[in-house]
Amino acid sequence: MVTPFPSCPPDRIGDNEFENDEPQFLAPNAKCQIILRTPFTRDKSITLNPFSSAVELSNEIRSIPVEEEELKLHISPSLRHVTVFPSKGFKEFIKVKVASRRVSYRMLFYSLLLFTFLLRFVFVLTAVDGIDGENKCSTIGCLGKKLGPRILGRRPESTVPEVIYQTLDEPLDKHELRGRSDIPQTLEEFMTEMKKGGYDAKTFAVKLREMLTLMEQRTRMAKIQEYLYRHVASSSIPKQLHCLSLSLANEHTNNAAARLQLPSAELVPALVHNSYFHFVLASDNVLAASVVATSLVRNFLRPQKVVLHIITDRKTYYPMQAWFSLHSLSPAIIEVKALHHFDWFTKGKVPVLEAMEKDQKVRSQFRGGSSAIVANTTEKPKIIAAKLQALSPKYNSVMNHIRIHLPELFPSLNKVVFLDDDIVVQTDLSPLWDIEMNGKVNGAVETCTGEDKFVMSKRLKSYLNFSHPLISTNFNPNECAWAYGMNIFDLKAWRKTNISNIYHYWVEQNIKSDLSLWQLGTLPPGLIAFHGYVHVIDPFWHMLGLGYQENTSFSDAESAGVVHFNGRAKPWLEIAFPQLRPLWTKYVNFSDRFIKSCHIRAL
Repeated sequence: MVTPFPSCPPDRIGDNEFENDEPQFLAPNAKCQIILRTPFTRDKSITLNPFSSAVELSNEIRSIPVEEEELKLHISPSLRHVTVFPSKGFKEFIKVKVASRRVSYRMLFYSLLLFTFLLRFVFVLTAVDGIDGENKCSTIGCLGKKLGPRILGRRPESTVPEVIYQTLDEPLDKHELRGRSDIPQTLEEFMTEMKKGGYDAKTFAVKLREMLTLMEQRTRMAKIQEYLYRHVASSSIPKQLHCLSLSLANEHTNNAAARLQLPSAELVPALVHNSYFHFVLASDNVLAASVVATSLVRNFLRPQKVVLHIITDRKTYYPMQAWFSLHSLSPAIIEVKALHHFDWFTKGKVPVLEAMEKDQKVRSQFRGGSSAIVANTTEKPKIIAAKLQALSPKYNSVMNHIRIHLPELFPSLNKVVFLDDDIVVQTDLSPLWDIEMNGKVNGAVETCTGEDKFVMSKRLKSYLNFSHPLISTNFNPNECAWAYGMNIFDLKAWRKTNISNIYHYWVEQNIKSDLSLWQLGTLPPGLIAFHGYVHVIDPFWHMLGLGYQENTSFSDAESAGVVHFNGRAKPWLEIAFPQLRPLWTKYVNFSDRFIKSCHIRAL
């Protein structure tokens, strides 16, 4: 390309001489020195008449020798001309490979303008993050502040004085805080004292540590007191329920209608006939048993095919018989029997009763009672709550252990559904008999999957102590657990196994180890005994947690087939969750004379 040399008159060679790559030459007879610059030639100065013919100009250009050598890029000060030079005899500028195209000054101007705007934008964001003092990188400026020191190998500097960390890390004897009145009781008092006192950083940290330690102690004690009150409330028999049992026992003595044979003689063959739907309920709570029975029969599509076997203890037998004699659920068949009415239970030694006696002795010696548990100042409140719950009478009740002897108690039956007394049936349960068990013994709902992570997150490690070698060498801690409360038991398949003996063996091992294998109830040994014999059923059939998960919605619970008030907040207690209690009270007839006389109300 031919480029005008700067010595040409600027008034005749304007700024636009190379628009469209066509040079604008001078006036006639004017001559000018022209430099020919190409990627393949040295700089050559030639003097030509701008109005020479094309042939003359072409011949002159062809006479210039071509050499191959290293080329250089020169950008003119006006940013409008880009020229390639050879390396010899010229100062080196930029060693690049370029294409044969011009750079627009407008593009460069806009690029610089955009770059300037971005710099100002980043500066503003950095300033804002510095003022806010936030720890999270939510902007580009903050991100730069966070990543910059790391890229350079430095840790970001903390704005908190080191003396505060040192003071907060120093141990504090909790007894030092007793009887002191100078410790702020609230955050407002603390801030007021700090503003008025003009304390330094160390004094600030000392006051803050004392206040937080005192609040932590009070919070811990309040939590423990809550667990203790809940333990007392859930373990005691409300006076209304005690009144109901006494009234029914008196009715049983004075009223022949309260002493009817249950069931009547003509219905006795149905008790052992496998064409009926057999349910088993073990309970010493008359009111709870009546809700289970009423909800079961009322929601069953063929109530005439229902047989409910109610098992109770000796002291509750007469009140239970009186209630169901006076409150018929016909056409369903109701049987009420006490444990001493079973021939098997009265013959020889019963392993579960022996285990219960030993278990009670170990618990009373090992635990030291609720007073000793609450007095412990080192354990966490949740550990104390678990120990208090272990003292609950229901965990050592024969009604809780009796299910492990179902094959012996009902030798003629092939399949039963076992129900706890704190459940409510809300649908027809006859489809449970259509579930194919595939040789398994126990049809149950798993408790490790579900939307409610608080309730449905139970695995074997939630119940068994895997720090004990007997447990860790035999079981997988992450294996899914299942629930008691509503279970299908294939008694025919059960009788072919050694489940009952396995149950008693592990209960004995737990007693020998001072309850170090597990602490609570009959579910842990059940998880072990039925290991490998559980058939998982749909969660619809058994919704758990209504006795300890307050966040359970009424609509979710109402849509379940069976709801289970497992936990301390039983529906017949005043500590029950008020939004869930109507699911249970709807099956209580509060106009009944026994209910009214004992002042049992729908709270």
